[in-house]
Amino acid sequence: MPGIPDVEILKNFNNSSLREQAFSQLVKKYKERLYWHCRRIVMSHEDADDALQNTFMKVWNNLEKFRGDSELYTWLFRIATNESLSLQKNKYKFSGRNSPLENDHSPEESLMADPYFDGDELQLKFQAAIKRLPEKQRVVFNLKYFEEMKYDDMAHVLDTSTGSLKASYHHAVKKIKKYLEDE
Repeated sequence: MPGIPDVEILKNFNNSSLREQAFSQLVKKYKERLYWHCRRIVMSHEDADDALQNTFMKVWNNLEKFRGDSELYTWLFRIATNESLSLQKNKYKFSGRNSPLENDHSPEESLMADPYFDGDELQLKFQAAIKRLPEKQRVVFNLKYFEEMKYDDMAHVLDTSTGSLKASYHHAVKKIKKYLEDE
């Protein structure tokens, strides 16, 4: 990712006189990628904004504790993933529903009603197929397909084995393909 190296951002963040500047650089460097990652999990623009804000609040409060056991970007994606999933679970728990698909609208209708979705019919069907995946498969598919994240990095983000991730991705691809063929 272009811009200031993560090592320098971390070093500057730990310097109290440069902390705010370093955090601004981190936000600038990662906000778009993290927004789209959150958006693919929670589906709506408003929820993605909330998840992203929660993510950066957690990062601000915990960045000085970052030990460097993983890459900074995988740590950020882990926080964003957890915040997105937590927001989604709390939202549906509060509404009495169990999932984003448990409503009056099909995934296609939900996407068409989204003012931020501007895809063609094929993209609509592709996104609807992704939206129908179980949560874990959807997250794994999004990280691999859209973020082109390596399985080892995904293992850090999702705290699971690479074998499990490969299986989840394989099943997700098969389900998406079947859905697209059936349409």
